[in-house]
Amino acid sequence: MVATGYRNTHPTTTTQHHLTGIPSHLPGARTLSVRLLSTGRQTLLCTVIETGTRMHFIVDTEVQVPMRDDISLAAKVWRPASGEPAPTLLLRSPYGTDDLHALGAAVIPDIFAFVNAGYAVMLQDIRGAQHSEGVFIPHVDDRGDGADTVAWLLEQDWCDGNVGMFGPSYMGFVQWQTASTGVPGLKAIAPATASDDFYHGPWYSPGGAFSSQCALSWTTVTSLMRGQFELANGRSVDPTDLATLAGLLADLPDLMRLLPTGSHPLLEKYAPWLATDVLAHPDRDEHWQRLAPIEHAESITAPALNIGGWYDIFINETFHAYNTMRRHGGSDEARNGQRLVIGPWAHGRGDSGVYPDRHFGMASSMDAAQLTNSHLSFFDRWLRGNKEALDDVAPVRIFVMGIDQWRDEQEWPLPDTQYTDYHLTGSGPANTATGGGLLTTTAPEAGSQDTYLYDPQRPVPTLGGTVLGLRPEDPIGPVDQRPNETREDVLCYTTPVLTQPVEVTGHVSLTLLVSSSAVDTDFTGKLVDVHPDGRAIILCEGMQRTRYRNSLADPELMQPGKIYEITLDLAATSNVFLAGHQIRLEVSSSNFPRYNVNTNTGGIITQETEADMITAVNRLHHGPVHPSRLTLPVINRPDTTR
Repeated sequence: MVATGYRNTHPTTTTQHHLTGIPSHLPGARTLSVRLLSTGRQTLLCTVIETGTRMHFIVDTEVQVPMRDDISLAAKVWRPASGEPAPTLLLRSPYGTDDLHALGAAVIPDIFAFVNAGYAVMLQDIRGAQHSEGVFIPHVDDRGDGADTVAWLLEQDWCDGNVGMFGPSYMGFVQWQTASTGVPGLKAIAPATASDDFYHGPWYSPGGAFSSQCALSWTTVTSLMRGQFELANGRSVDPTDLATLAGLLADLPDLMRLLPTGSHPLLEKYAPWLATDVLAHPDRDEHWQRLAPIEHAESITAPALNIGGWYDIFINETFHAYNTMRRHGGSDEARNGQRLVIGPWAHGRGDSGVYPDRHFGMASSMDAAQLTNSHLSFFDRWLRGNKEALDDVAPVRIFVMGIDQWRDEQEWPLPDTQYTDYHLTGSGPANTATGGGLLTTTAPEAGSQDTYLYDPQRPVPTLGGTVLGLRPEDPIGPVDQRPNETREDVLCYTTPVLTQPVEVTGHVSLTLLVSSSAVDTDFTGKLVDVHPDGRAIILCEGMQRTRYRNSLADPELMQPGKIYEITLDLAATSNVFLAGHQIRLEVSSSNFPRYNVNTNTGGIITQETEADMITAVNRLHHGPVHPSRLTLPVINRPDTTR
């Protein structure tokens, strides 16, 4: 690949420079060495020859976009060299835009493909990130800044008045926020592995527990990046701070065990918002409701291409956004134009579909799923008005694990879903996988209970599942759960060995009849596929903090010893349990550090220490009077389960 030629609007002396912003992770791409002018606005005219195809484009490397409060946000613009107005695609990032490889690798579409297809692309540093002015506080300014940026794009002579947005994770959060303003000109968004509700997603959970692993990992990473940005911009930063933050990343488990939660002095220094904007709001109060874009669904008129993973930390929110917009979107286009793609992917390092304990095949990767083509077809439909662009694209495309195949669907949830209760029962205590816990579709005739001691100082360790994969040593996704299944505080309920395959595709829920010696405690649930070789591979999971059993906004403590019915949202999956496998449910009261441990006191958990913790005797009741049950979305299609 070669680049030739340059153009600058402010002629002056030239220097040799490396063009930043080239997506070097793309196949066949490499960083270009080109001549840049050392002063004024830098505008390059590039010719790129890749795999025999010649592309011409212009890159504006120093663009300043003014916000309503006079803060300027830095951006780079890639646009066709023809100079003709073009539909424009916007990515807004908190991670900087100099190195696209750091933005998300395979889940970010090929920028070259966009430009070669005639789109302009703008990559923008959000407020307080890298080259942009202002102070970074997650979510607070992204709604208005996104709307101001779209309005600015509409004023540029190279933009034809049609704007789309794309990008994963936080770059997906800001899309929902921008769309919720109803800003004119925003015609489509493509949030990948993202959340439409920031309480449910990065910071807490649908069951009300603090998402320790995700929240503290991400806060540490962004704190380190903030320091690096400040240092690069010539501001005073203590180099030992950066070294210490890097050390925290190297030993995240110690940081997550630190109590009170988030009390490390460097997090207080570089991320004061963790205490004031996150930990100070353990309930889903007005603070979170105000920030949640999906609370303004009726104002969102742009259709969305929703991309997620079965093991992504935001899988619940991906489905929630799709279904909410289908019902309550602010336009026919928003309601009927939703698209959904779900693969066997995790957040951070799970784009290949290959994990140590489970390999989903060559077709399972994000690259094999051709997400760039999905983006192009979607944007061609909504930014260019090509009504045929999506003619051969199903509204829903999911990867079915077990048989490890992609499948097109017309709706979600699937219309032929048969919600089937698997009752919790047993021939003896269900403690450990070798106990007597059973799952059966036949309602039990006799009642019983299973009991365990939950000690918050000895939590059940997180083994994969829906976690944020920042470090290579952190297990993510489909991890074997057998090490946890030997613990006395893990109840296991298992079906007999299956003689016929059972497909489970959809949302999974767990209804438990429980009591506790404490006024507040947690209950966790995991759906597991037990393979003939003994591997117990997690499929999906969830938890419920009992104080939030009726409402995330209005906590209610329990009366010790009283039996309560609670429902755990175990998110969603698509898996065929093959013949010879078993379906297993794990129940316990901790999953740390995926969620913070409950101290069992009924107090403000993130402000407590080990000295405050008390143990809880937790009981799970089952039988005809107390029908604890796992509800699975069963799909009976013989042609897909053979």
